[in-house]
Amino acid sequence: MSASDDLLAEFVTRYPAQPATAFFRAIEISELASSMRDAEGLGLDLGCGDGILTDILFKRIGKRPHLVGVDPDPLETDAAKAYDFYERIHTCGGAEIPEPDGKFDYVFSNSVLEHIPDLVSVIAEVSRVLRPGGKFYFTVPCPGFHANLMGSVLGRSRPTYLAEMDKRLAHLHYLSELDWNQICCRNGLTLDTVTGYVGRAQTRRWETLSRLTGGLLYKLVGQTARPIEIQRALQLRAFQNQQRLPSFLAAGLAKAIRLGLAEEKEKGEQSCLLVVGHR
Repeated sequence: MSASDDLLAEFVTRYPAQPATAFFRAIEISELASSMRDAEGLGLDLGCGDGILTDILFKRIGKRPHLVGVDPDPLETDAAKAYDFYERIHTCGGAEIPEPDGKFDYVFSNSVLEHIPDLVSVIAEVSRVLRPGGKFYFTVPCPGFHANLMGSVLGRSRPTYLAEMDKRLAHLHYLSELDWNQICCRNGLTLDTVTGYVGRAQTRRWETLSRLTGGLLYKLVGQTARPIEIQRALQLRAFQNQQRLPSFLAAGLAKAIRLGLAEEKEKGEQSCLLVVGHR
């Protein structure tokens, strides 16, 4: 099994009801883990969710972290308490973190910032809680995400399709490298590197998987509930926090999900960015 298959199998094991999410997360966590190998000290997990992704991330890095978690959803932070690498977990927004100035050696956030309406206030708070020289690592979708999507199979116009997709995913921002440089500079942060990931073929594989799973459920409930609310109503969220898919099944599903996709990174416009910098 290749390294990419191995990581995807781990996500399928932990996210058995979310194959599209597992596929996407495996790609971005591979990128994030490579960038964060030198992250040391106390870290802030901004948008920690239920802690599953962070557990996989640091197993991939190969170290046990010391973290403080932040997430506004009390059901998610309650689930995250199962992981002892969190010294503290705060149920609050990212613009009001109850920690002292300069407390953290690094901050990371995986596929969270695109959902936050007042993003500037959150970036200002990241700057406040980072020590001088402290690093930040963000993974976010960028304008290439829309460009790489295949579009509707039901004849809807592309603008309508994209608007419906953004509503389901709760995507509010698609910032470019220039946008990130500006928002960081205005808040006392320095951008070091911006790396694209998730090419067109990978984006469209995710799109197909999502269309057949979360997208279908979203339509069945009349597009009135967020995906996480649907998962909770069906007890899928509770299942994945308590159970794991057997490894042999996960390995088989991982291979099926990636069938026909090239191992090497795709050329061309990328759908997401890994944004790395320091205070």
